[in-house]
Amino acid sequence: MSGLNIVLYEPEIPENTGNIGRTCVATGTRLHLIEPLGFSLGEKAIRKAGLDYWADLDVTTYVNYEEFLAKNPGAKIYMVTTKGKKVYSDISYEKDCYLMFGKESAGLPEELLAHNRDRCVRIPMNEDIRSLNLANSVAIVLYEALRQNGFEGMKLTGALTKFSDYIE
Repeated sequence: MSGLNIVLYEPEIPENTGNIGRTCVATGTRLHLIEPLGFSLGEKAIRKAGLDYWADLDVTTYVNYEEFLAKNPGAKIYMVTTKGKKVYSDISYEKDCYLMFGKESAGLPEELLAHNRDRCVRIPMNEDIRSLNLANSVAIVLYEALRQNGFEGMKLTGALTKFSDYIE
């Protein structure tokens, strides 16, 4: 396990959550889901997107944000939002931090962001687009946190030394 945590605040699209779950299994990352969810965890779409990895996922659901905080006291939470002032790659992520993402249609609530301004980060993108896909955003920030922590606990494959080793 990497020790890192992904938190989805009221996710709405089962395929995104399924893809994020698969990424969490591949990286040894815990997944936390804050209700209400826009789907059932038994839904076929979430299982299809997560493939057969969903059974291996370390996932916890919470009735609301308050329950999440109560069950994870002292959690160092970074909130990923288009409204963040800091770029995600400029943060030093702790091995056990929590990366929180909002729902697809609205992001994280303003009141959460207002109380955590110093922990709000963003992914740079062109001004003409509202946001990136949630599953892509999770992968971008998660892999930066994993890189900073030396990909701890992960198998580093493909350690070939020459380009010719990759071709026949």
